[in-house]
Amino acid sequence: MAQSSLILVTLAAIGLLLFLVLKLRIQAFISLLITSMFVGIATGMPLNEVIKSIQNGMGGTLGFVATVVGLGAIFGQILEASGGAEALATTLIKKFGKDRASWALVIAGFLVAIPVFFDVGFIILVPIVYALAKDTKKSVLYYGIPLLAGLAVTHTFIPPTPGPIAVAEIVGADLGWVIFFGALIGVPTAILAGPVFGKYIGNKIHVDVPEYMIKDADEMKRDTSNLPSFRLITSIIGVPLVLILANTLTDLLVKKGVMANGAVAQLFGFLGHPFVALTIATLLAIYLLGTKRGFTKDELLELSTKALGPAGLIILVTGAGGVFKQMLIDSGVGTMLANTIASSSLPPIVLAYILAVVVRITQGSATVSMITAAGIIAPVMQVFDLSAPERALIVLTIASGATILSHVNDSGFWLVGRYFGLNEKQTLQSWTIMETIISIAGFGFALVFSFFV
Repeated sequence: MAQSSLILVTLAAIGLLLFLVLKLRIQAFISLLITSMFVGIATGMPLNEVIKSIQNGMGGTLGFVATVVGLGAIFGQILEASGGAEALATTLIKKFGKDRASWALVIAGFLVAIPVFFDVGFIILVPIVYALAKDTKKSVLYYGIPLLAGLAVTHTFIPPTPGPIAVAEIVGADLGWVIFFGALIGVPTAILAGPVFGKYIGNKIHVDVPEYMIKDADEMKRDTSNLPSFRLITSIIGVPLVLILANTLTDLLVKKGVMANGAVAQLFGFLGHPFVALTIATLLAIYLLGTKRGFTKDELLELSTKALGPAGLIILVTGAGGVFKQMLIDSGVGTMLANTIASSSLPPIVLAYILAVVVRITQGSATVSMITAAGIIAPVMQVFDLSAPERALIVLTIASGATILSHVNDSGFWLVGRYFGLNEKQTLQSWTIMETIISIAGFGFALVFSFFV
């Protein structure tokens, strides 16, 4: 098929996806499958090959993502049920003091969002924001924005949160490098979007704790006298990150000839694989935060089963994103895109950001934006000889683009507005700007790092 025809098919596929999601309100999983079939049929692939591409794309992606997201969800559910999130936040606020509570909250959000989904972490910790705002007479935004920034930055940049895991698998990036650069980019980004912007917007827009949330907040309060220790929670959260990073470092040392590929390297490779690292962390959480703290076997089983509900939707959408990527490769569209980009002056990292930004602004969901952009850019990356660090930066760039300009078509926009008692204008001035700061700062830092790797 001629290049011009392939370009038209690509544009039509993106248009179809947006039409299905936005206009017809068809679930993203089904919409991505339909779009993938359209690409295969429109480019002239035999129908039996279209089916094979769907199977290969779904299976190849889910083999990794389903395991990692599932384990991460159970890990996060146990942490939530044990009161670990509150333990982190309350300990940090005591250490920092109320005068610097915004810094404590951004750190708490940053740590909590590693194993816990963004919206769950926010709902768990928002009563602390209410209490601080009432006590100090400051705007809810003064404390709320730092908490949101910490949660959002980790949710965007640091595995095992689902977004970066999905993108990393689709584009073939190493999770260790994603964690490493995600932390380097995430810390200054969270500071800019959190305490710095939070102080500014908190002084500009004064919002008291909404009356309709005070009763709910009181009901959400937990007895803090028997929470797990700060050290225990941070240690458990750190286990999978340290193991995965150690595996990446060992692999690098072996490739550089500094370390032999012997039993020690293979042991680190085994323990540091995300499957094993997260299994270890989850078992530690079940025992130390569950069994030792009085949870029965039935309660732990119920918590684990409950965790897989929201994880299932993310897994299926990611699998459909893998199908989209595979269809682009098998149909020849991916090669055409790669050749077009290779002959242009636009580097892949910039294109990845632009793609994610366009989809995010149009359809709203950060996860769908990440997966769609990753599916389009993955075939392109096969042409470029990108190193493991460069691939990790592509992941973080896509994640940055998919965070920009959260507005009325994003569920997070309404969640924040309701819990902080904001009208639409105030939510745009606070939450939307915060998300945009995360996006631009994340992309900026990733672009700078790309010149040195």
